[in-house]
Amino acid sequence: MTKNSNTKFLLSCLVVILICSGIASYVQSDFGKVSVKSLKIPTQKGQHLVFDLYKPYTATKENKAPFVVVVPGFQRSKEALSNIAIELSRRGMVIALIDPYAQGLSSSSRSRRSATTEGYGMFYLVDYAYSGEFLDYIDVNRIASTGHSMGGNAAIRGANYFGKEALKSNTLSKLHSVYVSGYVLTLQDRVLKDISSNVGVSYALYDEGAFRNELSGWDASNMEIAPESLRVINWGINKGRKTLTEVELGKYYGSLMDRSLRVIHNEELIHPFQPYNNIATANQIEYFEKVFDLNSPIDSSDQIWQWKELMTLINMIVAMIMLIPFSRFLLSQNIFNTLVKDVPKALPQQNKTSKIIFWIIFFLGAFIASMSYIPMVDAAKVIFADAANRELTWFYPQRMNNSVMLWAAFNGVIGLILFTGSYQLFGKKHGVSISSWGLEADIKYIAKTFALALTVFASYYALLFLIYYIFHVDYRFWFMGVRIFQPEMLLVLAMYAPIFFIFFFSNSLRVNGAMRIKGQAEWKSMLIAGVANSLGLFLIILLQYVTFALTGTVFWTTNWLSVNLLFAIVPMMFVLPYFNRYFFYMTGRVYLGPMVTTLVFIMILSTNTVVYLPI
Repeated sequence: MTKNSNTKFLLSCLVVILICSGIASYVQSDFGKVSVKSLKIPTQKGQHLVFDLYKPYTATKENKAPFVVVVPGFQRSKEALSNIAIELSRRGMVIALIDPYAQGLSSSSRSRRSATTEGYGMFYLVDYAYSGEFLDYIDVNRIASTGHSMGGNAAIRGANYFGKEALKSNTLSKLHSVYVSGYVLTLQDRVLKDISSNVGVSYALYDEGAFRNELSGWDASNMEIAPESLRVINWGINKGRKTLTEVELGKYYGSLMDRSLRVIHNEELIHPFQPYNNIATANQIEYFEKVFDLNSPIDSSDQIWQWKELMTLINMIVAMIMLIPFSRFLLSQNIFNTLVKDVPKALPQQNKTSKIIFWIIFFLGAFIASMSYIPMVDAAKVIFADAANRELTWFYPQRMNNSVMLWAAFNGVIGLILFTGSYQLFGKKHGVSISSWGLEADIKYIAKTFALALTVFASYYALLFLIYYIFHVDYRFWFMGVRIFQPEMLLVLAMYAPIFFIFFFSNSLRVNGAMRIKGQAEWKSMLIAGVANSLGLFLIILLQYVTFALTGTVFWTTNWLSVNLLFAIVPMMFVLPYFNRYFFYMTGRVYLGPMVTTLVFIMILSTNTVVYLPI
């Protein structure tokens, strides 16, 4: 690519991001009918809560609107449930979409059970809103909460918390209604008996976590007969007496007059995908319209949030692609052009023996990657005990990220062993030259390459921060997102990046030193590299869900959330070799690729996981 065409490509990427960000922002605001802004408030014990406030322009001091606090689940930030905020706000409700404690931009919590004891910050926000000192355009008698997964747990715990408070003071609960999505473990008598709020429950028919429920197999997630859903209805209409033996899905039981209204939904989805479904979203919309007695002219099936998701998905893809022309642009400048070296010759064309060795190593690497993940999850619980136990710590404070880091370091070392072993045993005797690996470099070259990588990383996130400042959107699709971060996350990056770099460097060396073969089509070479890098983790997902489909119970139960985490990691693993190859062709060396991708990918991973920093 010529310098001129590269500049045009770079500018084209920037234009696409600006246009898509503008459209996403316009959709998010219901085409200018809803104001969206971020707020930060101090809460209890020196903590603070950050949330996006969605205010319809119809909500005024004279025309007060219902207020709904939306609580994302474990490992999720506020943007992950923006679809609910968009759809409820365009129907006249004021929405506070929070970053749960220890996730996103909110502070950590001093409680080890924040969802249960604080609602991830929702309890304080409800109290604050109810006091009348916060927003003069909300109806303090129509305050509600909704959440998915642990956010759903926060919602039902909030109904219990404020219900107990109401019983003591002989008043109405501050929480008019709650909607619980993707969580039924706390639908127990001891929690439900004190609730004096309307309650809606939505649970995925194929929820992977259902093995923890009272029934077993597929019955565990069948809300028509599940004891958890029966208790919700019976506590609403019969003060807990077990008069109802089967629930009619979608039917409203109880009465709005005494806040005993109850409804159960059971959408045909799996747990992580439940929030991102038209039917599940429509069910939630209809619930809040009913409990708040709203007559919106917008049908519940008329949803626009998908357009925002499409625009931010395009942004996420284009921003990643943009790393390539932007790096080329920097390499064309005098300060960095000395990093450009001739691309070494590819490996000799494969013969029958080398093909056999190649595929043996290919599948052996995938097998080791697959078999080592869960042991590393268990090892992380011991090595990083504070984070595993949700204790505030400066020592590797990311509970879920720690296991991925151990897995990456282990498999990075294994990759280097397989790479050097195959060379020593076969490659050097059959025409493979070390010079083809692109390793030749001195300390000055490495330092300058790292400076370039830092420049690319800083520019990538500077653009994101600018986009967020102007349009209040980031790059994402569903629960996979590239989001802005607090300054202390740079410390977290400095902590995790060096260990992750082992894997990223190993991948670059293998992709360019063992999979770049003379006579092989480039698309085929890169596809093989992408599959090789992601196959091991994909096999874990495959085993988990094939077992689930056959038995109704997932293969890994104790660590099922760690397996769910792989939905976001596998795509990252697949595209990594592509970036390492492109950066290799730019510089003729294997260093720039892993440096850039480690910084960018690990910051993405770190800002999308819970972090127990003592702040």
